[in-house]
Amino acid sequence: MGPVRRFLVIILLPFFSLLAPAQVERIVIAAGTPEDQALTAISSEQDAQKKLVMYEDFVQKFSSNPAAVAYGNWQMSQLYQNAGDLQKALAFGDKALAGSPRNLDILVSQASIAQQTKDNAKVMDYSTRGGEICNSIAKQTKPEGVGDEDFAARVQDEKNTAKSSCEFLEAAAFNVIASESDAKTRMSEIERFTPAFPNSRFQDPIASYAMMSLSELKDTPRVIAYGEKTLATDPNNLPALLLLAGTYVDDPKPGSVAKAIPYAQKAIEAAKADAPDADRSRKISAGAAYSTLGYAYLKQDKTAAAIPELKSASAMLKEQDEQQQYAIAMFRLGYAYAKLNKVTEAREVLMEVVKIAGPVQQPAQDLLAKVNAARAKGK
Repeated sequence: MGPVRRFLVIILLPFFSLLAPAQVERIVIAAGTPEDQALTAISSEQDAQKKLVMYEDFVQKFSSNPAAVAYGNWQMSQLYQNAGDLQKALAFGDKALAGSPRNLDILVSQASIAQQTKDNAKVMDYSTRGGEICNSIAKQTKPEGVGDEDFAARVQDEKNTAKSSCEFLEAAAFNVIASESDAKTRMSEIERFTPAFPNSRFQDPIASYAMMSLSELKDTPRVIAYGEKTLATDPNNLPALLLLAGTYVDDPKPGSVAKAIPYAQKAIEAAKADAPDADRSRKISAGAAYSTLGYAYLKQDKTAAAIPELKSASAMLKEQDEQQQYAIAMFRLGYAYAKLNKVTEAREVLMEVVKIAGPVQQPAQDLLAKVNAARAKGK
């Protein structure tokens, strides 16, 4: 979207007089009125600075007409945006919104200006306000005297008219979430996005961002609640399955490790890593799920059962060159071998892990030292 959007004054249509109240506001300046005549004169002026003065006079002259005031402020907002004075553009746009708070066109204009100023908080505010309006279109009450088919057709027409604005605002809000580095702020943004844009086309990545945020915040109850809510609507959602498996396997509460196992198994099934169309992401997800499953068995002292799962994880993750996940799976495999006193196998695995820089490098070195000591003692 360019920096300036031009909009025509919308003349009152019979449709909006039949739907009470209209879900999406339109600024209405009736044809032939003094306001309409003044706007015609302004539109013929080519100099932007002179136009600003004329709109200021217009707003003052017709201050008793809320629609005229909102429209005049909105046009001044766009003129300031075009001139590069974005703070004034936002200020006049907010004045326009005060007079026409359910106007999607003004909200889109404001979100666009806020994007230019890189003010993500304002982008999210304008976008979610717009999303709520978009949702209300389908929820409006049929007025008396209007037939069902006629009403349904008119609602659909309003939805079609609003579609591009609603999609722009939805994408603008999603981009704010995707660019947010702070987990607490990101989660707050997601909690505003979700009710504003239910059934969003960005539903899957939003769920992933939510669970990642909650995981970073170490809020285990909210991770589980959000993950379960996601799976209720999408039982094969891989990010949710993996996060729940990982959350439960690390949760110290009694019984949590056992809960991790079915989620990990379900993630392996959902990833379908052996399918011809399986991409790298699905294969890595399957590898991570095998690693979590093996780790769960380890924590249950089912060490022999853990080894084939961890070997599968290591092979998949190595093939996809996913170094850190590979190192974790291999460390767990080395630990399993060591626990079974398979010193040679443990040493072989751990010698590879210690070459990979990352969080498990030092634990792998420590375990390798113990394995080497046990090997030397065995001799």
